[in-house]
Amino acid sequence: MASLEISKEVKLKGKEEECAKDGTVDFYGMPANRGKTGKWLAGIMLLMNQGLATLAFFGVGVNLVLFLTRVLHQNNAAAANNVSIWTGTVYIFSLLGAFLSDAYWGRFKSCAIFQIIYVTGLVVLSLVTQLYLVKPKGCGDRTTLCGQHSSMEIGLFYISVYMIALGYGGYQPNIATFGADQFDARDPREKQSKQAFFSYFYLALNLGSLFSNTVLDYFEDEGMWALGFWASAASAFAGLVLFLGGTVKYRHFRSNGNPITRFSQVIVAASKKWRVKMTENEDALYECNDESSNTAGRKMLHTHGFKFLDKAALITSKELDNEKQSDCNPWRLCPISQVEEVKCILRLLPIWLCTIVYSVAFTQMASIFVEQGDTMKTTLGNFRIPAASMSSCDIMSVAVVILLYRRALDPIVKKFKKRGEGQGITQLQRMGMGLVIAMMAMLSAGLVECYRLEYAKKHCTHCQDSSSLSILWQIPQYSLIGASEVFMYVGQLEFFNEQAPDGLKSFGSALCMTSISLGNYVSSLLVSVVMKISTTDNMSGWIPENLNNGHLERFYFLLACLTILDLVAYIPCAMWYKGIKHGEMIQEVKDEEKCEV
Repeated sequence: MASLEISKEVKLKGKEEECAKDGTVDFYGMPANRGKTGKWLAGIMLLMNQGLATLAFFGVGVNLVLFLTRVLHQNNAAAANNVSIWTGTVYIFSLLGAFLSDAYWGRFKSCAIFQIIYVTGLVVLSLVTQLYLVKPKGCGDRTTLCGQHSSMEIGLFYISVYMIALGYGGYQPNIATFGADQFDARDPREKQSKQAFFSYFYLALNLGSLFSNTVLDYFEDEGMWALGFWASAASAFAGLVLFLGGTVKYRHFRSNGNPITRFSQVIVAASKKWRVKMTENEDALYECNDESSNTAGRKMLHTHGFKFLDKAALITSKELDNEKQSDCNPWRLCPISQVEEVKCILRLLPIWLCTIVYSVAFTQMASIFVEQGDTMKTTLGNFRIPAASMSSCDIMSVAVVILLYRRALDPIVKKFKKRGEGQGITQLQRMGMGLVIAMMAMLSAGLVECYRLEYAKKHCTHCQDSSSLSILWQIPQYSLIGASEVFMYVGQLEFFNEQAPDGLKSFGSALCMTSISLGNYVSSLLVSVVMKISTTDNMSGWIPENLNNGHLERFYFLLACLTILDLVAYIPCAMWYKGIKHGEMIQEVKDEEKCEV
């Protein structure tokens, strides 16, 4: 009898070990089996999906500034602003995608729906370009401008590109978080894979754009815009098919309800008790039982700070009158875990705000860098280098720095610190290093522009809008931007995903995307202000139609100064930040729901 009981216990323990410990479920809603779902099999499929989707996105975005100037006849400043606004809108939509994912749809459904919108937008753009915009045939290259377009044709173009913005923007934060969901953070080996996933995710993003920045960029630069857009549509469709093909292999977190309601309940409940004196006794703070929990995943332990919000969880005489705490009005009494969700987001905001200026510098790669390169000597013998393809230097820099960081720099720092595994360069330190390298990139770009103007005046007296300085001089600025991305954006993805509450992981990834969005909007505003201030009767502004008549280097140096000021603000914010504290899982796996072996 005893041996039978021991055998039963061992069998039950074996089943428990087969289950993911983080509360994830499989496609059928059962607790996820660690041997049959998730891990690198699912992760690699999602990385490939990300690469194909990114190839499609950059097939449109990398040359969009040239499409606007050559095909739609916009000037340099207007085209740069429109690209910044469009790119910003892409990442604003990431907030919508994260909200729908965390609140209602879940990450898998959100990824599928937004990818369908994305593919549709790319198909519409390809059709509009082929049928209406590239007329006469072969126009849109460096020499042949396209004809005039009707307002309907331009309207269809903008509808298609903003469908792409909606689809890609809504998909992007969810695919990053969904990929991380495939690894159990409570398992030591899978936790290491989870941390590595974000680096490889960003590497897949950049390698996916490599084809766009070389092959597609070349065809589009030669006026074959429709071909480039159709190739992007095909790539996005292949990515969608690959994503759906792995459906039964994925692990899923259940959606957690409307986070806006949970946030509002804490604010309202705390405001109603603003006259109540706060007690030092933490036992007086309410924490609901597992069944009535309004939060997902692990309980969040009480932290000191933002004490006013603690009043939302303070049990007063009115709450004590209720026989059951679960019957309490959630707009008067909130669990401390729910209060800590709000505190967590408030602590993240200063760090997030400091990343916006970095994005202002980063976004120049897709607009001003391209316009600068387009005025330089782009030929090597008989071969001409498209200006936008110089971003391949950024991509190669990202790949090299990621591998050096993961294989050399971080292990060396871990050994030097002797603080145990996982305690190398912290995410906040990496983000600070990203700001420093971005400042160096802007200085490099400014110095190159000084030399470009000098060469244009001395060696190109009969040129209207070009210089004899080789475009290869742009390699340092692109490479430095790539290195800064690894430290800033990979660190940012890891940081926001790790520090966001369990029920708001997609929102954490969306914060990273939204900083890029606001960076693009700030860049657009900054260009407009600079042009307005610098344009006089005797001067056509810092970024005129003919860059040889402007002072683009001053704009770069301005960005370098802003980045330094941002770093000064970031350092105390990073030092002040206190990390999230977790307790045990709120929603443990029930015995009758053990995953099957």
